[in-house]
Amino acid sequence: MTACKGLTIENSVNISVENEPQAASGAKLRIALFSGNYNYVVDGPVKALNTLVGFLEEEGHEVLIFAPTIKQPAFEHTGTLISAPSIAIPGRGEYRFSLGMSGSVRKRLDDFEPDLIHLSAPDLLGYTALRYAQKRIIPAVASFHTRFDTYPRYYGAKWLEKYLTAYMRHFYARCEHVYPPSQSMADELREDGIGRDIRLWARGVDSELFNPDKRDLVWRRSLGFADDDTVVVFVGRLVLEKGLDVFVETVSRVNGVKALIVGEGPERARFEAAIPDAHFTGYLNGEELARAYATADIFFNPSITETFGNVTLEAMACATTPLCAKAAGSTSLVEHEVTGLLAQPTSSDFQIALARLKKDANYRLALGNAARKRSLDFSWRTILLNLLDNYFEAVAAYKSTHKAS
Repeated sequence: MTACKGLTIENSVNISVENEPQAASGAKLRIALFSGNYNYVVDGPVKALNTLVGFLEEEGHEVLIFAPTIKQPAFEHTGTLISAPSIAIPGRGEYRFSLGMSGSVRKRLDDFEPDLIHLSAPDLLGYTALRYAQKRIIPAVASFHTRFDTYPRYYGAKWLEKYLTAYMRHFYARCEHVYPPSQSMADELREDGIGRDIRLWARGVDSELFNPDKRDLVWRRSLGFADDDTVVVFVGRLVLEKGLDVFVETVSRVNGVKALIVGEGPERARFEAAIPDAHFTGYLNGEELARAYATADIFFNPSITETFGNVTLEAMACATTPLCAKAAGSTSLVEHEVTGLLAQPTSSDFQIALARLKKDANYRLALGNAARKRSLDFSWRTILLNLLDNYFEAVAAYKSTHKAS
């Protein structure tokens, strides 16, 4: 097992790579990665991108990352990061709004002479990088991490949604490949006409770090939970688009459940006031995060904005029964009544499902064990080798097309 500054690339015995014609050919790529966030806020996409960069460098490829930065980032990133100009987003100061490419950024990119440009967000930095790729005749691919176009509905501006969706169609249509992390999200993108050539880039999990053995009843008791309590854990950024209001209403109306909240964000104070009996740990990582998942009884993810759900996969690896919204991302991980429960994203439907899991501990444990088994199918190395093959295909096809023209 190889670790990249705290982000683990794991070989699973359950999956093997039978065909590695491009990735194993010995050819090396120079890849420019553009991201709206690479190290200043920790979330699932950021972890995936750092894991990808660590893997690519271990395989001998050159990578430069271009992204907004801050003086005190959330963690030590992987790879060489070039700071792109940005400003804090009004009302959401923890996030940065990119201002495109400065002259120094463009010069560094010119000197690097990338074979491929990977875009991870359709922001201004990503758009200017896409224009750069088109002008320099360099293939551009894009990973799809978030349905940004759905965010306005949580902030009283739902009318903006259709315009953002139209922009995303425009942006992703100009990329050689678009890489959503789940089949359900791929299907959704096709239905909405976002992207021309859509291919999966799934996510992996470190099943040694995240496993049921991390359950710690002593720690659980120290938080004020009794052994016979049904503890429901939420893990993620404390922001409205994660479905916090639905979480509060659901947990508050199901008798006998206790909430454990793992994460930080601008909505924390309001969230704490809404569920005063919950225990808030703040941000956790590594062993502490694994312990929180494994020590809970149910993992509840009400979000409909997830494109994959890294936290759901981590909970499954800990055999913590998942209860998730029936939406893209979760439906590719959780099989209803086999590895967890899926519900329509309403408080009433979630209440029914949560009450069912609370009432029947044996059923809950059976689902959790099946979830653990399912999680073992997600090997980081296999997944990243497949993505690397897609890189090579994009470069080869692009060169062939432009030779012909």
